Amino acid sequence: MSGNLAAAVADFLAYKRALGRKYLSEEATLHLLLGFAEQHTVSDLADLTPGLLDEFVASRPRHRARSFNHLIGVLGSFLDWAVGQQRLDTSQWHGTRRRDTDRRLPFLFDPSQARQLLEAAAALPDYSRATGRGPTYHAIFALCYGLGLRVGEACGLHLEDIDTGRQLLIVRGGKFGKSRLVPFGPRIGELLALQLGRRREEGRAEPGAPLFTFDGRRCVNPCGVSETFSRLSAGLAFPVPEGTTAPRLHCLRHSFAVGCLLRWYREGLDPSAKLFQLSTFMGRVNPSSTAVYLTITPELLSEASHRFEAYAEPAWLETTP
Repeated sequence: MSGNLAAAVADFLAYKRALGRKYLSEEATLHLLLGFAEQHTVSDLADLTPGLLDEFVASRPRHRARSFNHLIGVLGSFLDWAVGQQRLDTSQWHGTRRRDTDRRLPFLFDPSQARQLLEAAAALPDYSRATGRGPTYHAIFALCYGLGLRVGEACGLHLEDIDTGRQLLIVRGGKFGKSRLVPFGPRIGELLALQLGRRREEGRAEPGAPLFTFDGRRCVNPCGVSETFSRLSAGLAFPVPEGTTAPRLHCLRHSFAVGCLLRWYREGLDPSAKLFQLSTFMGRVNPSSTAVYLTITPELLSEASHRFEAYAEPAWLETTP
């Protein structure tokens, strides 16, 4: 009960992608495993012994716990799949994950800090090959902070992805290969309308044209957006709390999620009942995977405490002599 190792890897990748996963970094890891197995003249899945897998892991030094654990997770997922497909009787290998002690909390932008960042972005000067830098970066940062979009999703928008009539964005090919509809309010709608107007003035508003572009043909590169964000945030010198990362572009998405949770508490809504909506809105698989964005802040603790006090007050009054 086994089979060709390369064929098993190909079938495993096809299975994952049929579920909507891109699985690009995982594919690279498994191809490294195939190369390592070939060097040791191993071509059959059954010959992938625990000792050989330990050797492979040792040959791929990963200093960061998160990166090392990703390697262990990919191998474990592949072996579990092989057992489930009855290509292996059982998996004797149990990779030990490292304890991730160096993980820091994301920097969370409050409304004042976000406003400063957006103002700094809007004031960016043009370059000879990049006109409209200020409005472009201002709008992209606003979409990340105001709608929780990933930077790649914001940069990848095209003109036909904006439905101004229904106030919807069509986000295509997100992290898990899925598209989704993202509603927006009047402020974001105004920004998008201005950007659409600029693109029409440039005379390049044909179907398929990117919403954010500096050359009229290609979407703005997310790496360039990240670099610009880093320079702006460094210049603004926001105070970074102890145990928190320096501001990164993805922190805008974290700030959006925490801001939603805080607003629900203040509006008297039940956050647990709305997490499914937040998960869908942000393009996550389920609420448990969305929890990575929900950093507990002093404001959230305070609101949760007030909610609990209001809930428990009747019981306290009953027991008071």
